[in-house]
Amino acid sequence: MGLNLQLLGKTYPPMTYKVGREKIREFADAVGDDNPAFRDVGAARALGHPDVVAPPTFAVVATRGPQIAVIEDPELGLDFTRVVHGDQRFAFRRPIVAGDRLVVTAVIDNARSVAGNDILTIRSDITDGQGAEVASVWATLVSRAPDEKGA
Repeated sequence: MGLNLQLLGKTYPPMTYKVGREKIREFADAVGDDNPAFRDVGAARALGHPDVVAPPTFAVVATRGPQIAVIEDPELGLDFTRVVHGDQRFAFRRPIVAGDRLVVTAVIDNARSVAGNDILTIRSDITDGQGAEVASVWATLVSRAPDEKGA
């Protein structure tokens, strides 16, 4: 069936994510980063942040829900059983900190078929509660073509 390339540029409804200190700490633990600014308010403030700061890749936590909305869109036609992660990119305007109320909007940024493989790039734009830009995150997924046996 393949991707519905007519959906290129489709924007999905925004979702909100509230950033908490414990979520930042759990993420830092999961990625093995012991930077004190990810756990201690004093250490974060000494670096000029208003509260504990999140590791840069924490942005994927906030974008998860909106990306799932894209992936599960029945109009898109993505065969998630065949998906592998192709690429991840981040562009920050400012760090994410505890207490942020992030609004995330996902967009189908690119969709194409190459040699039977469907390649989908989802861009998630993150703003704060006042509408100021925080970051953009691109996730590229590859839905592998079936092999000669159809598997």
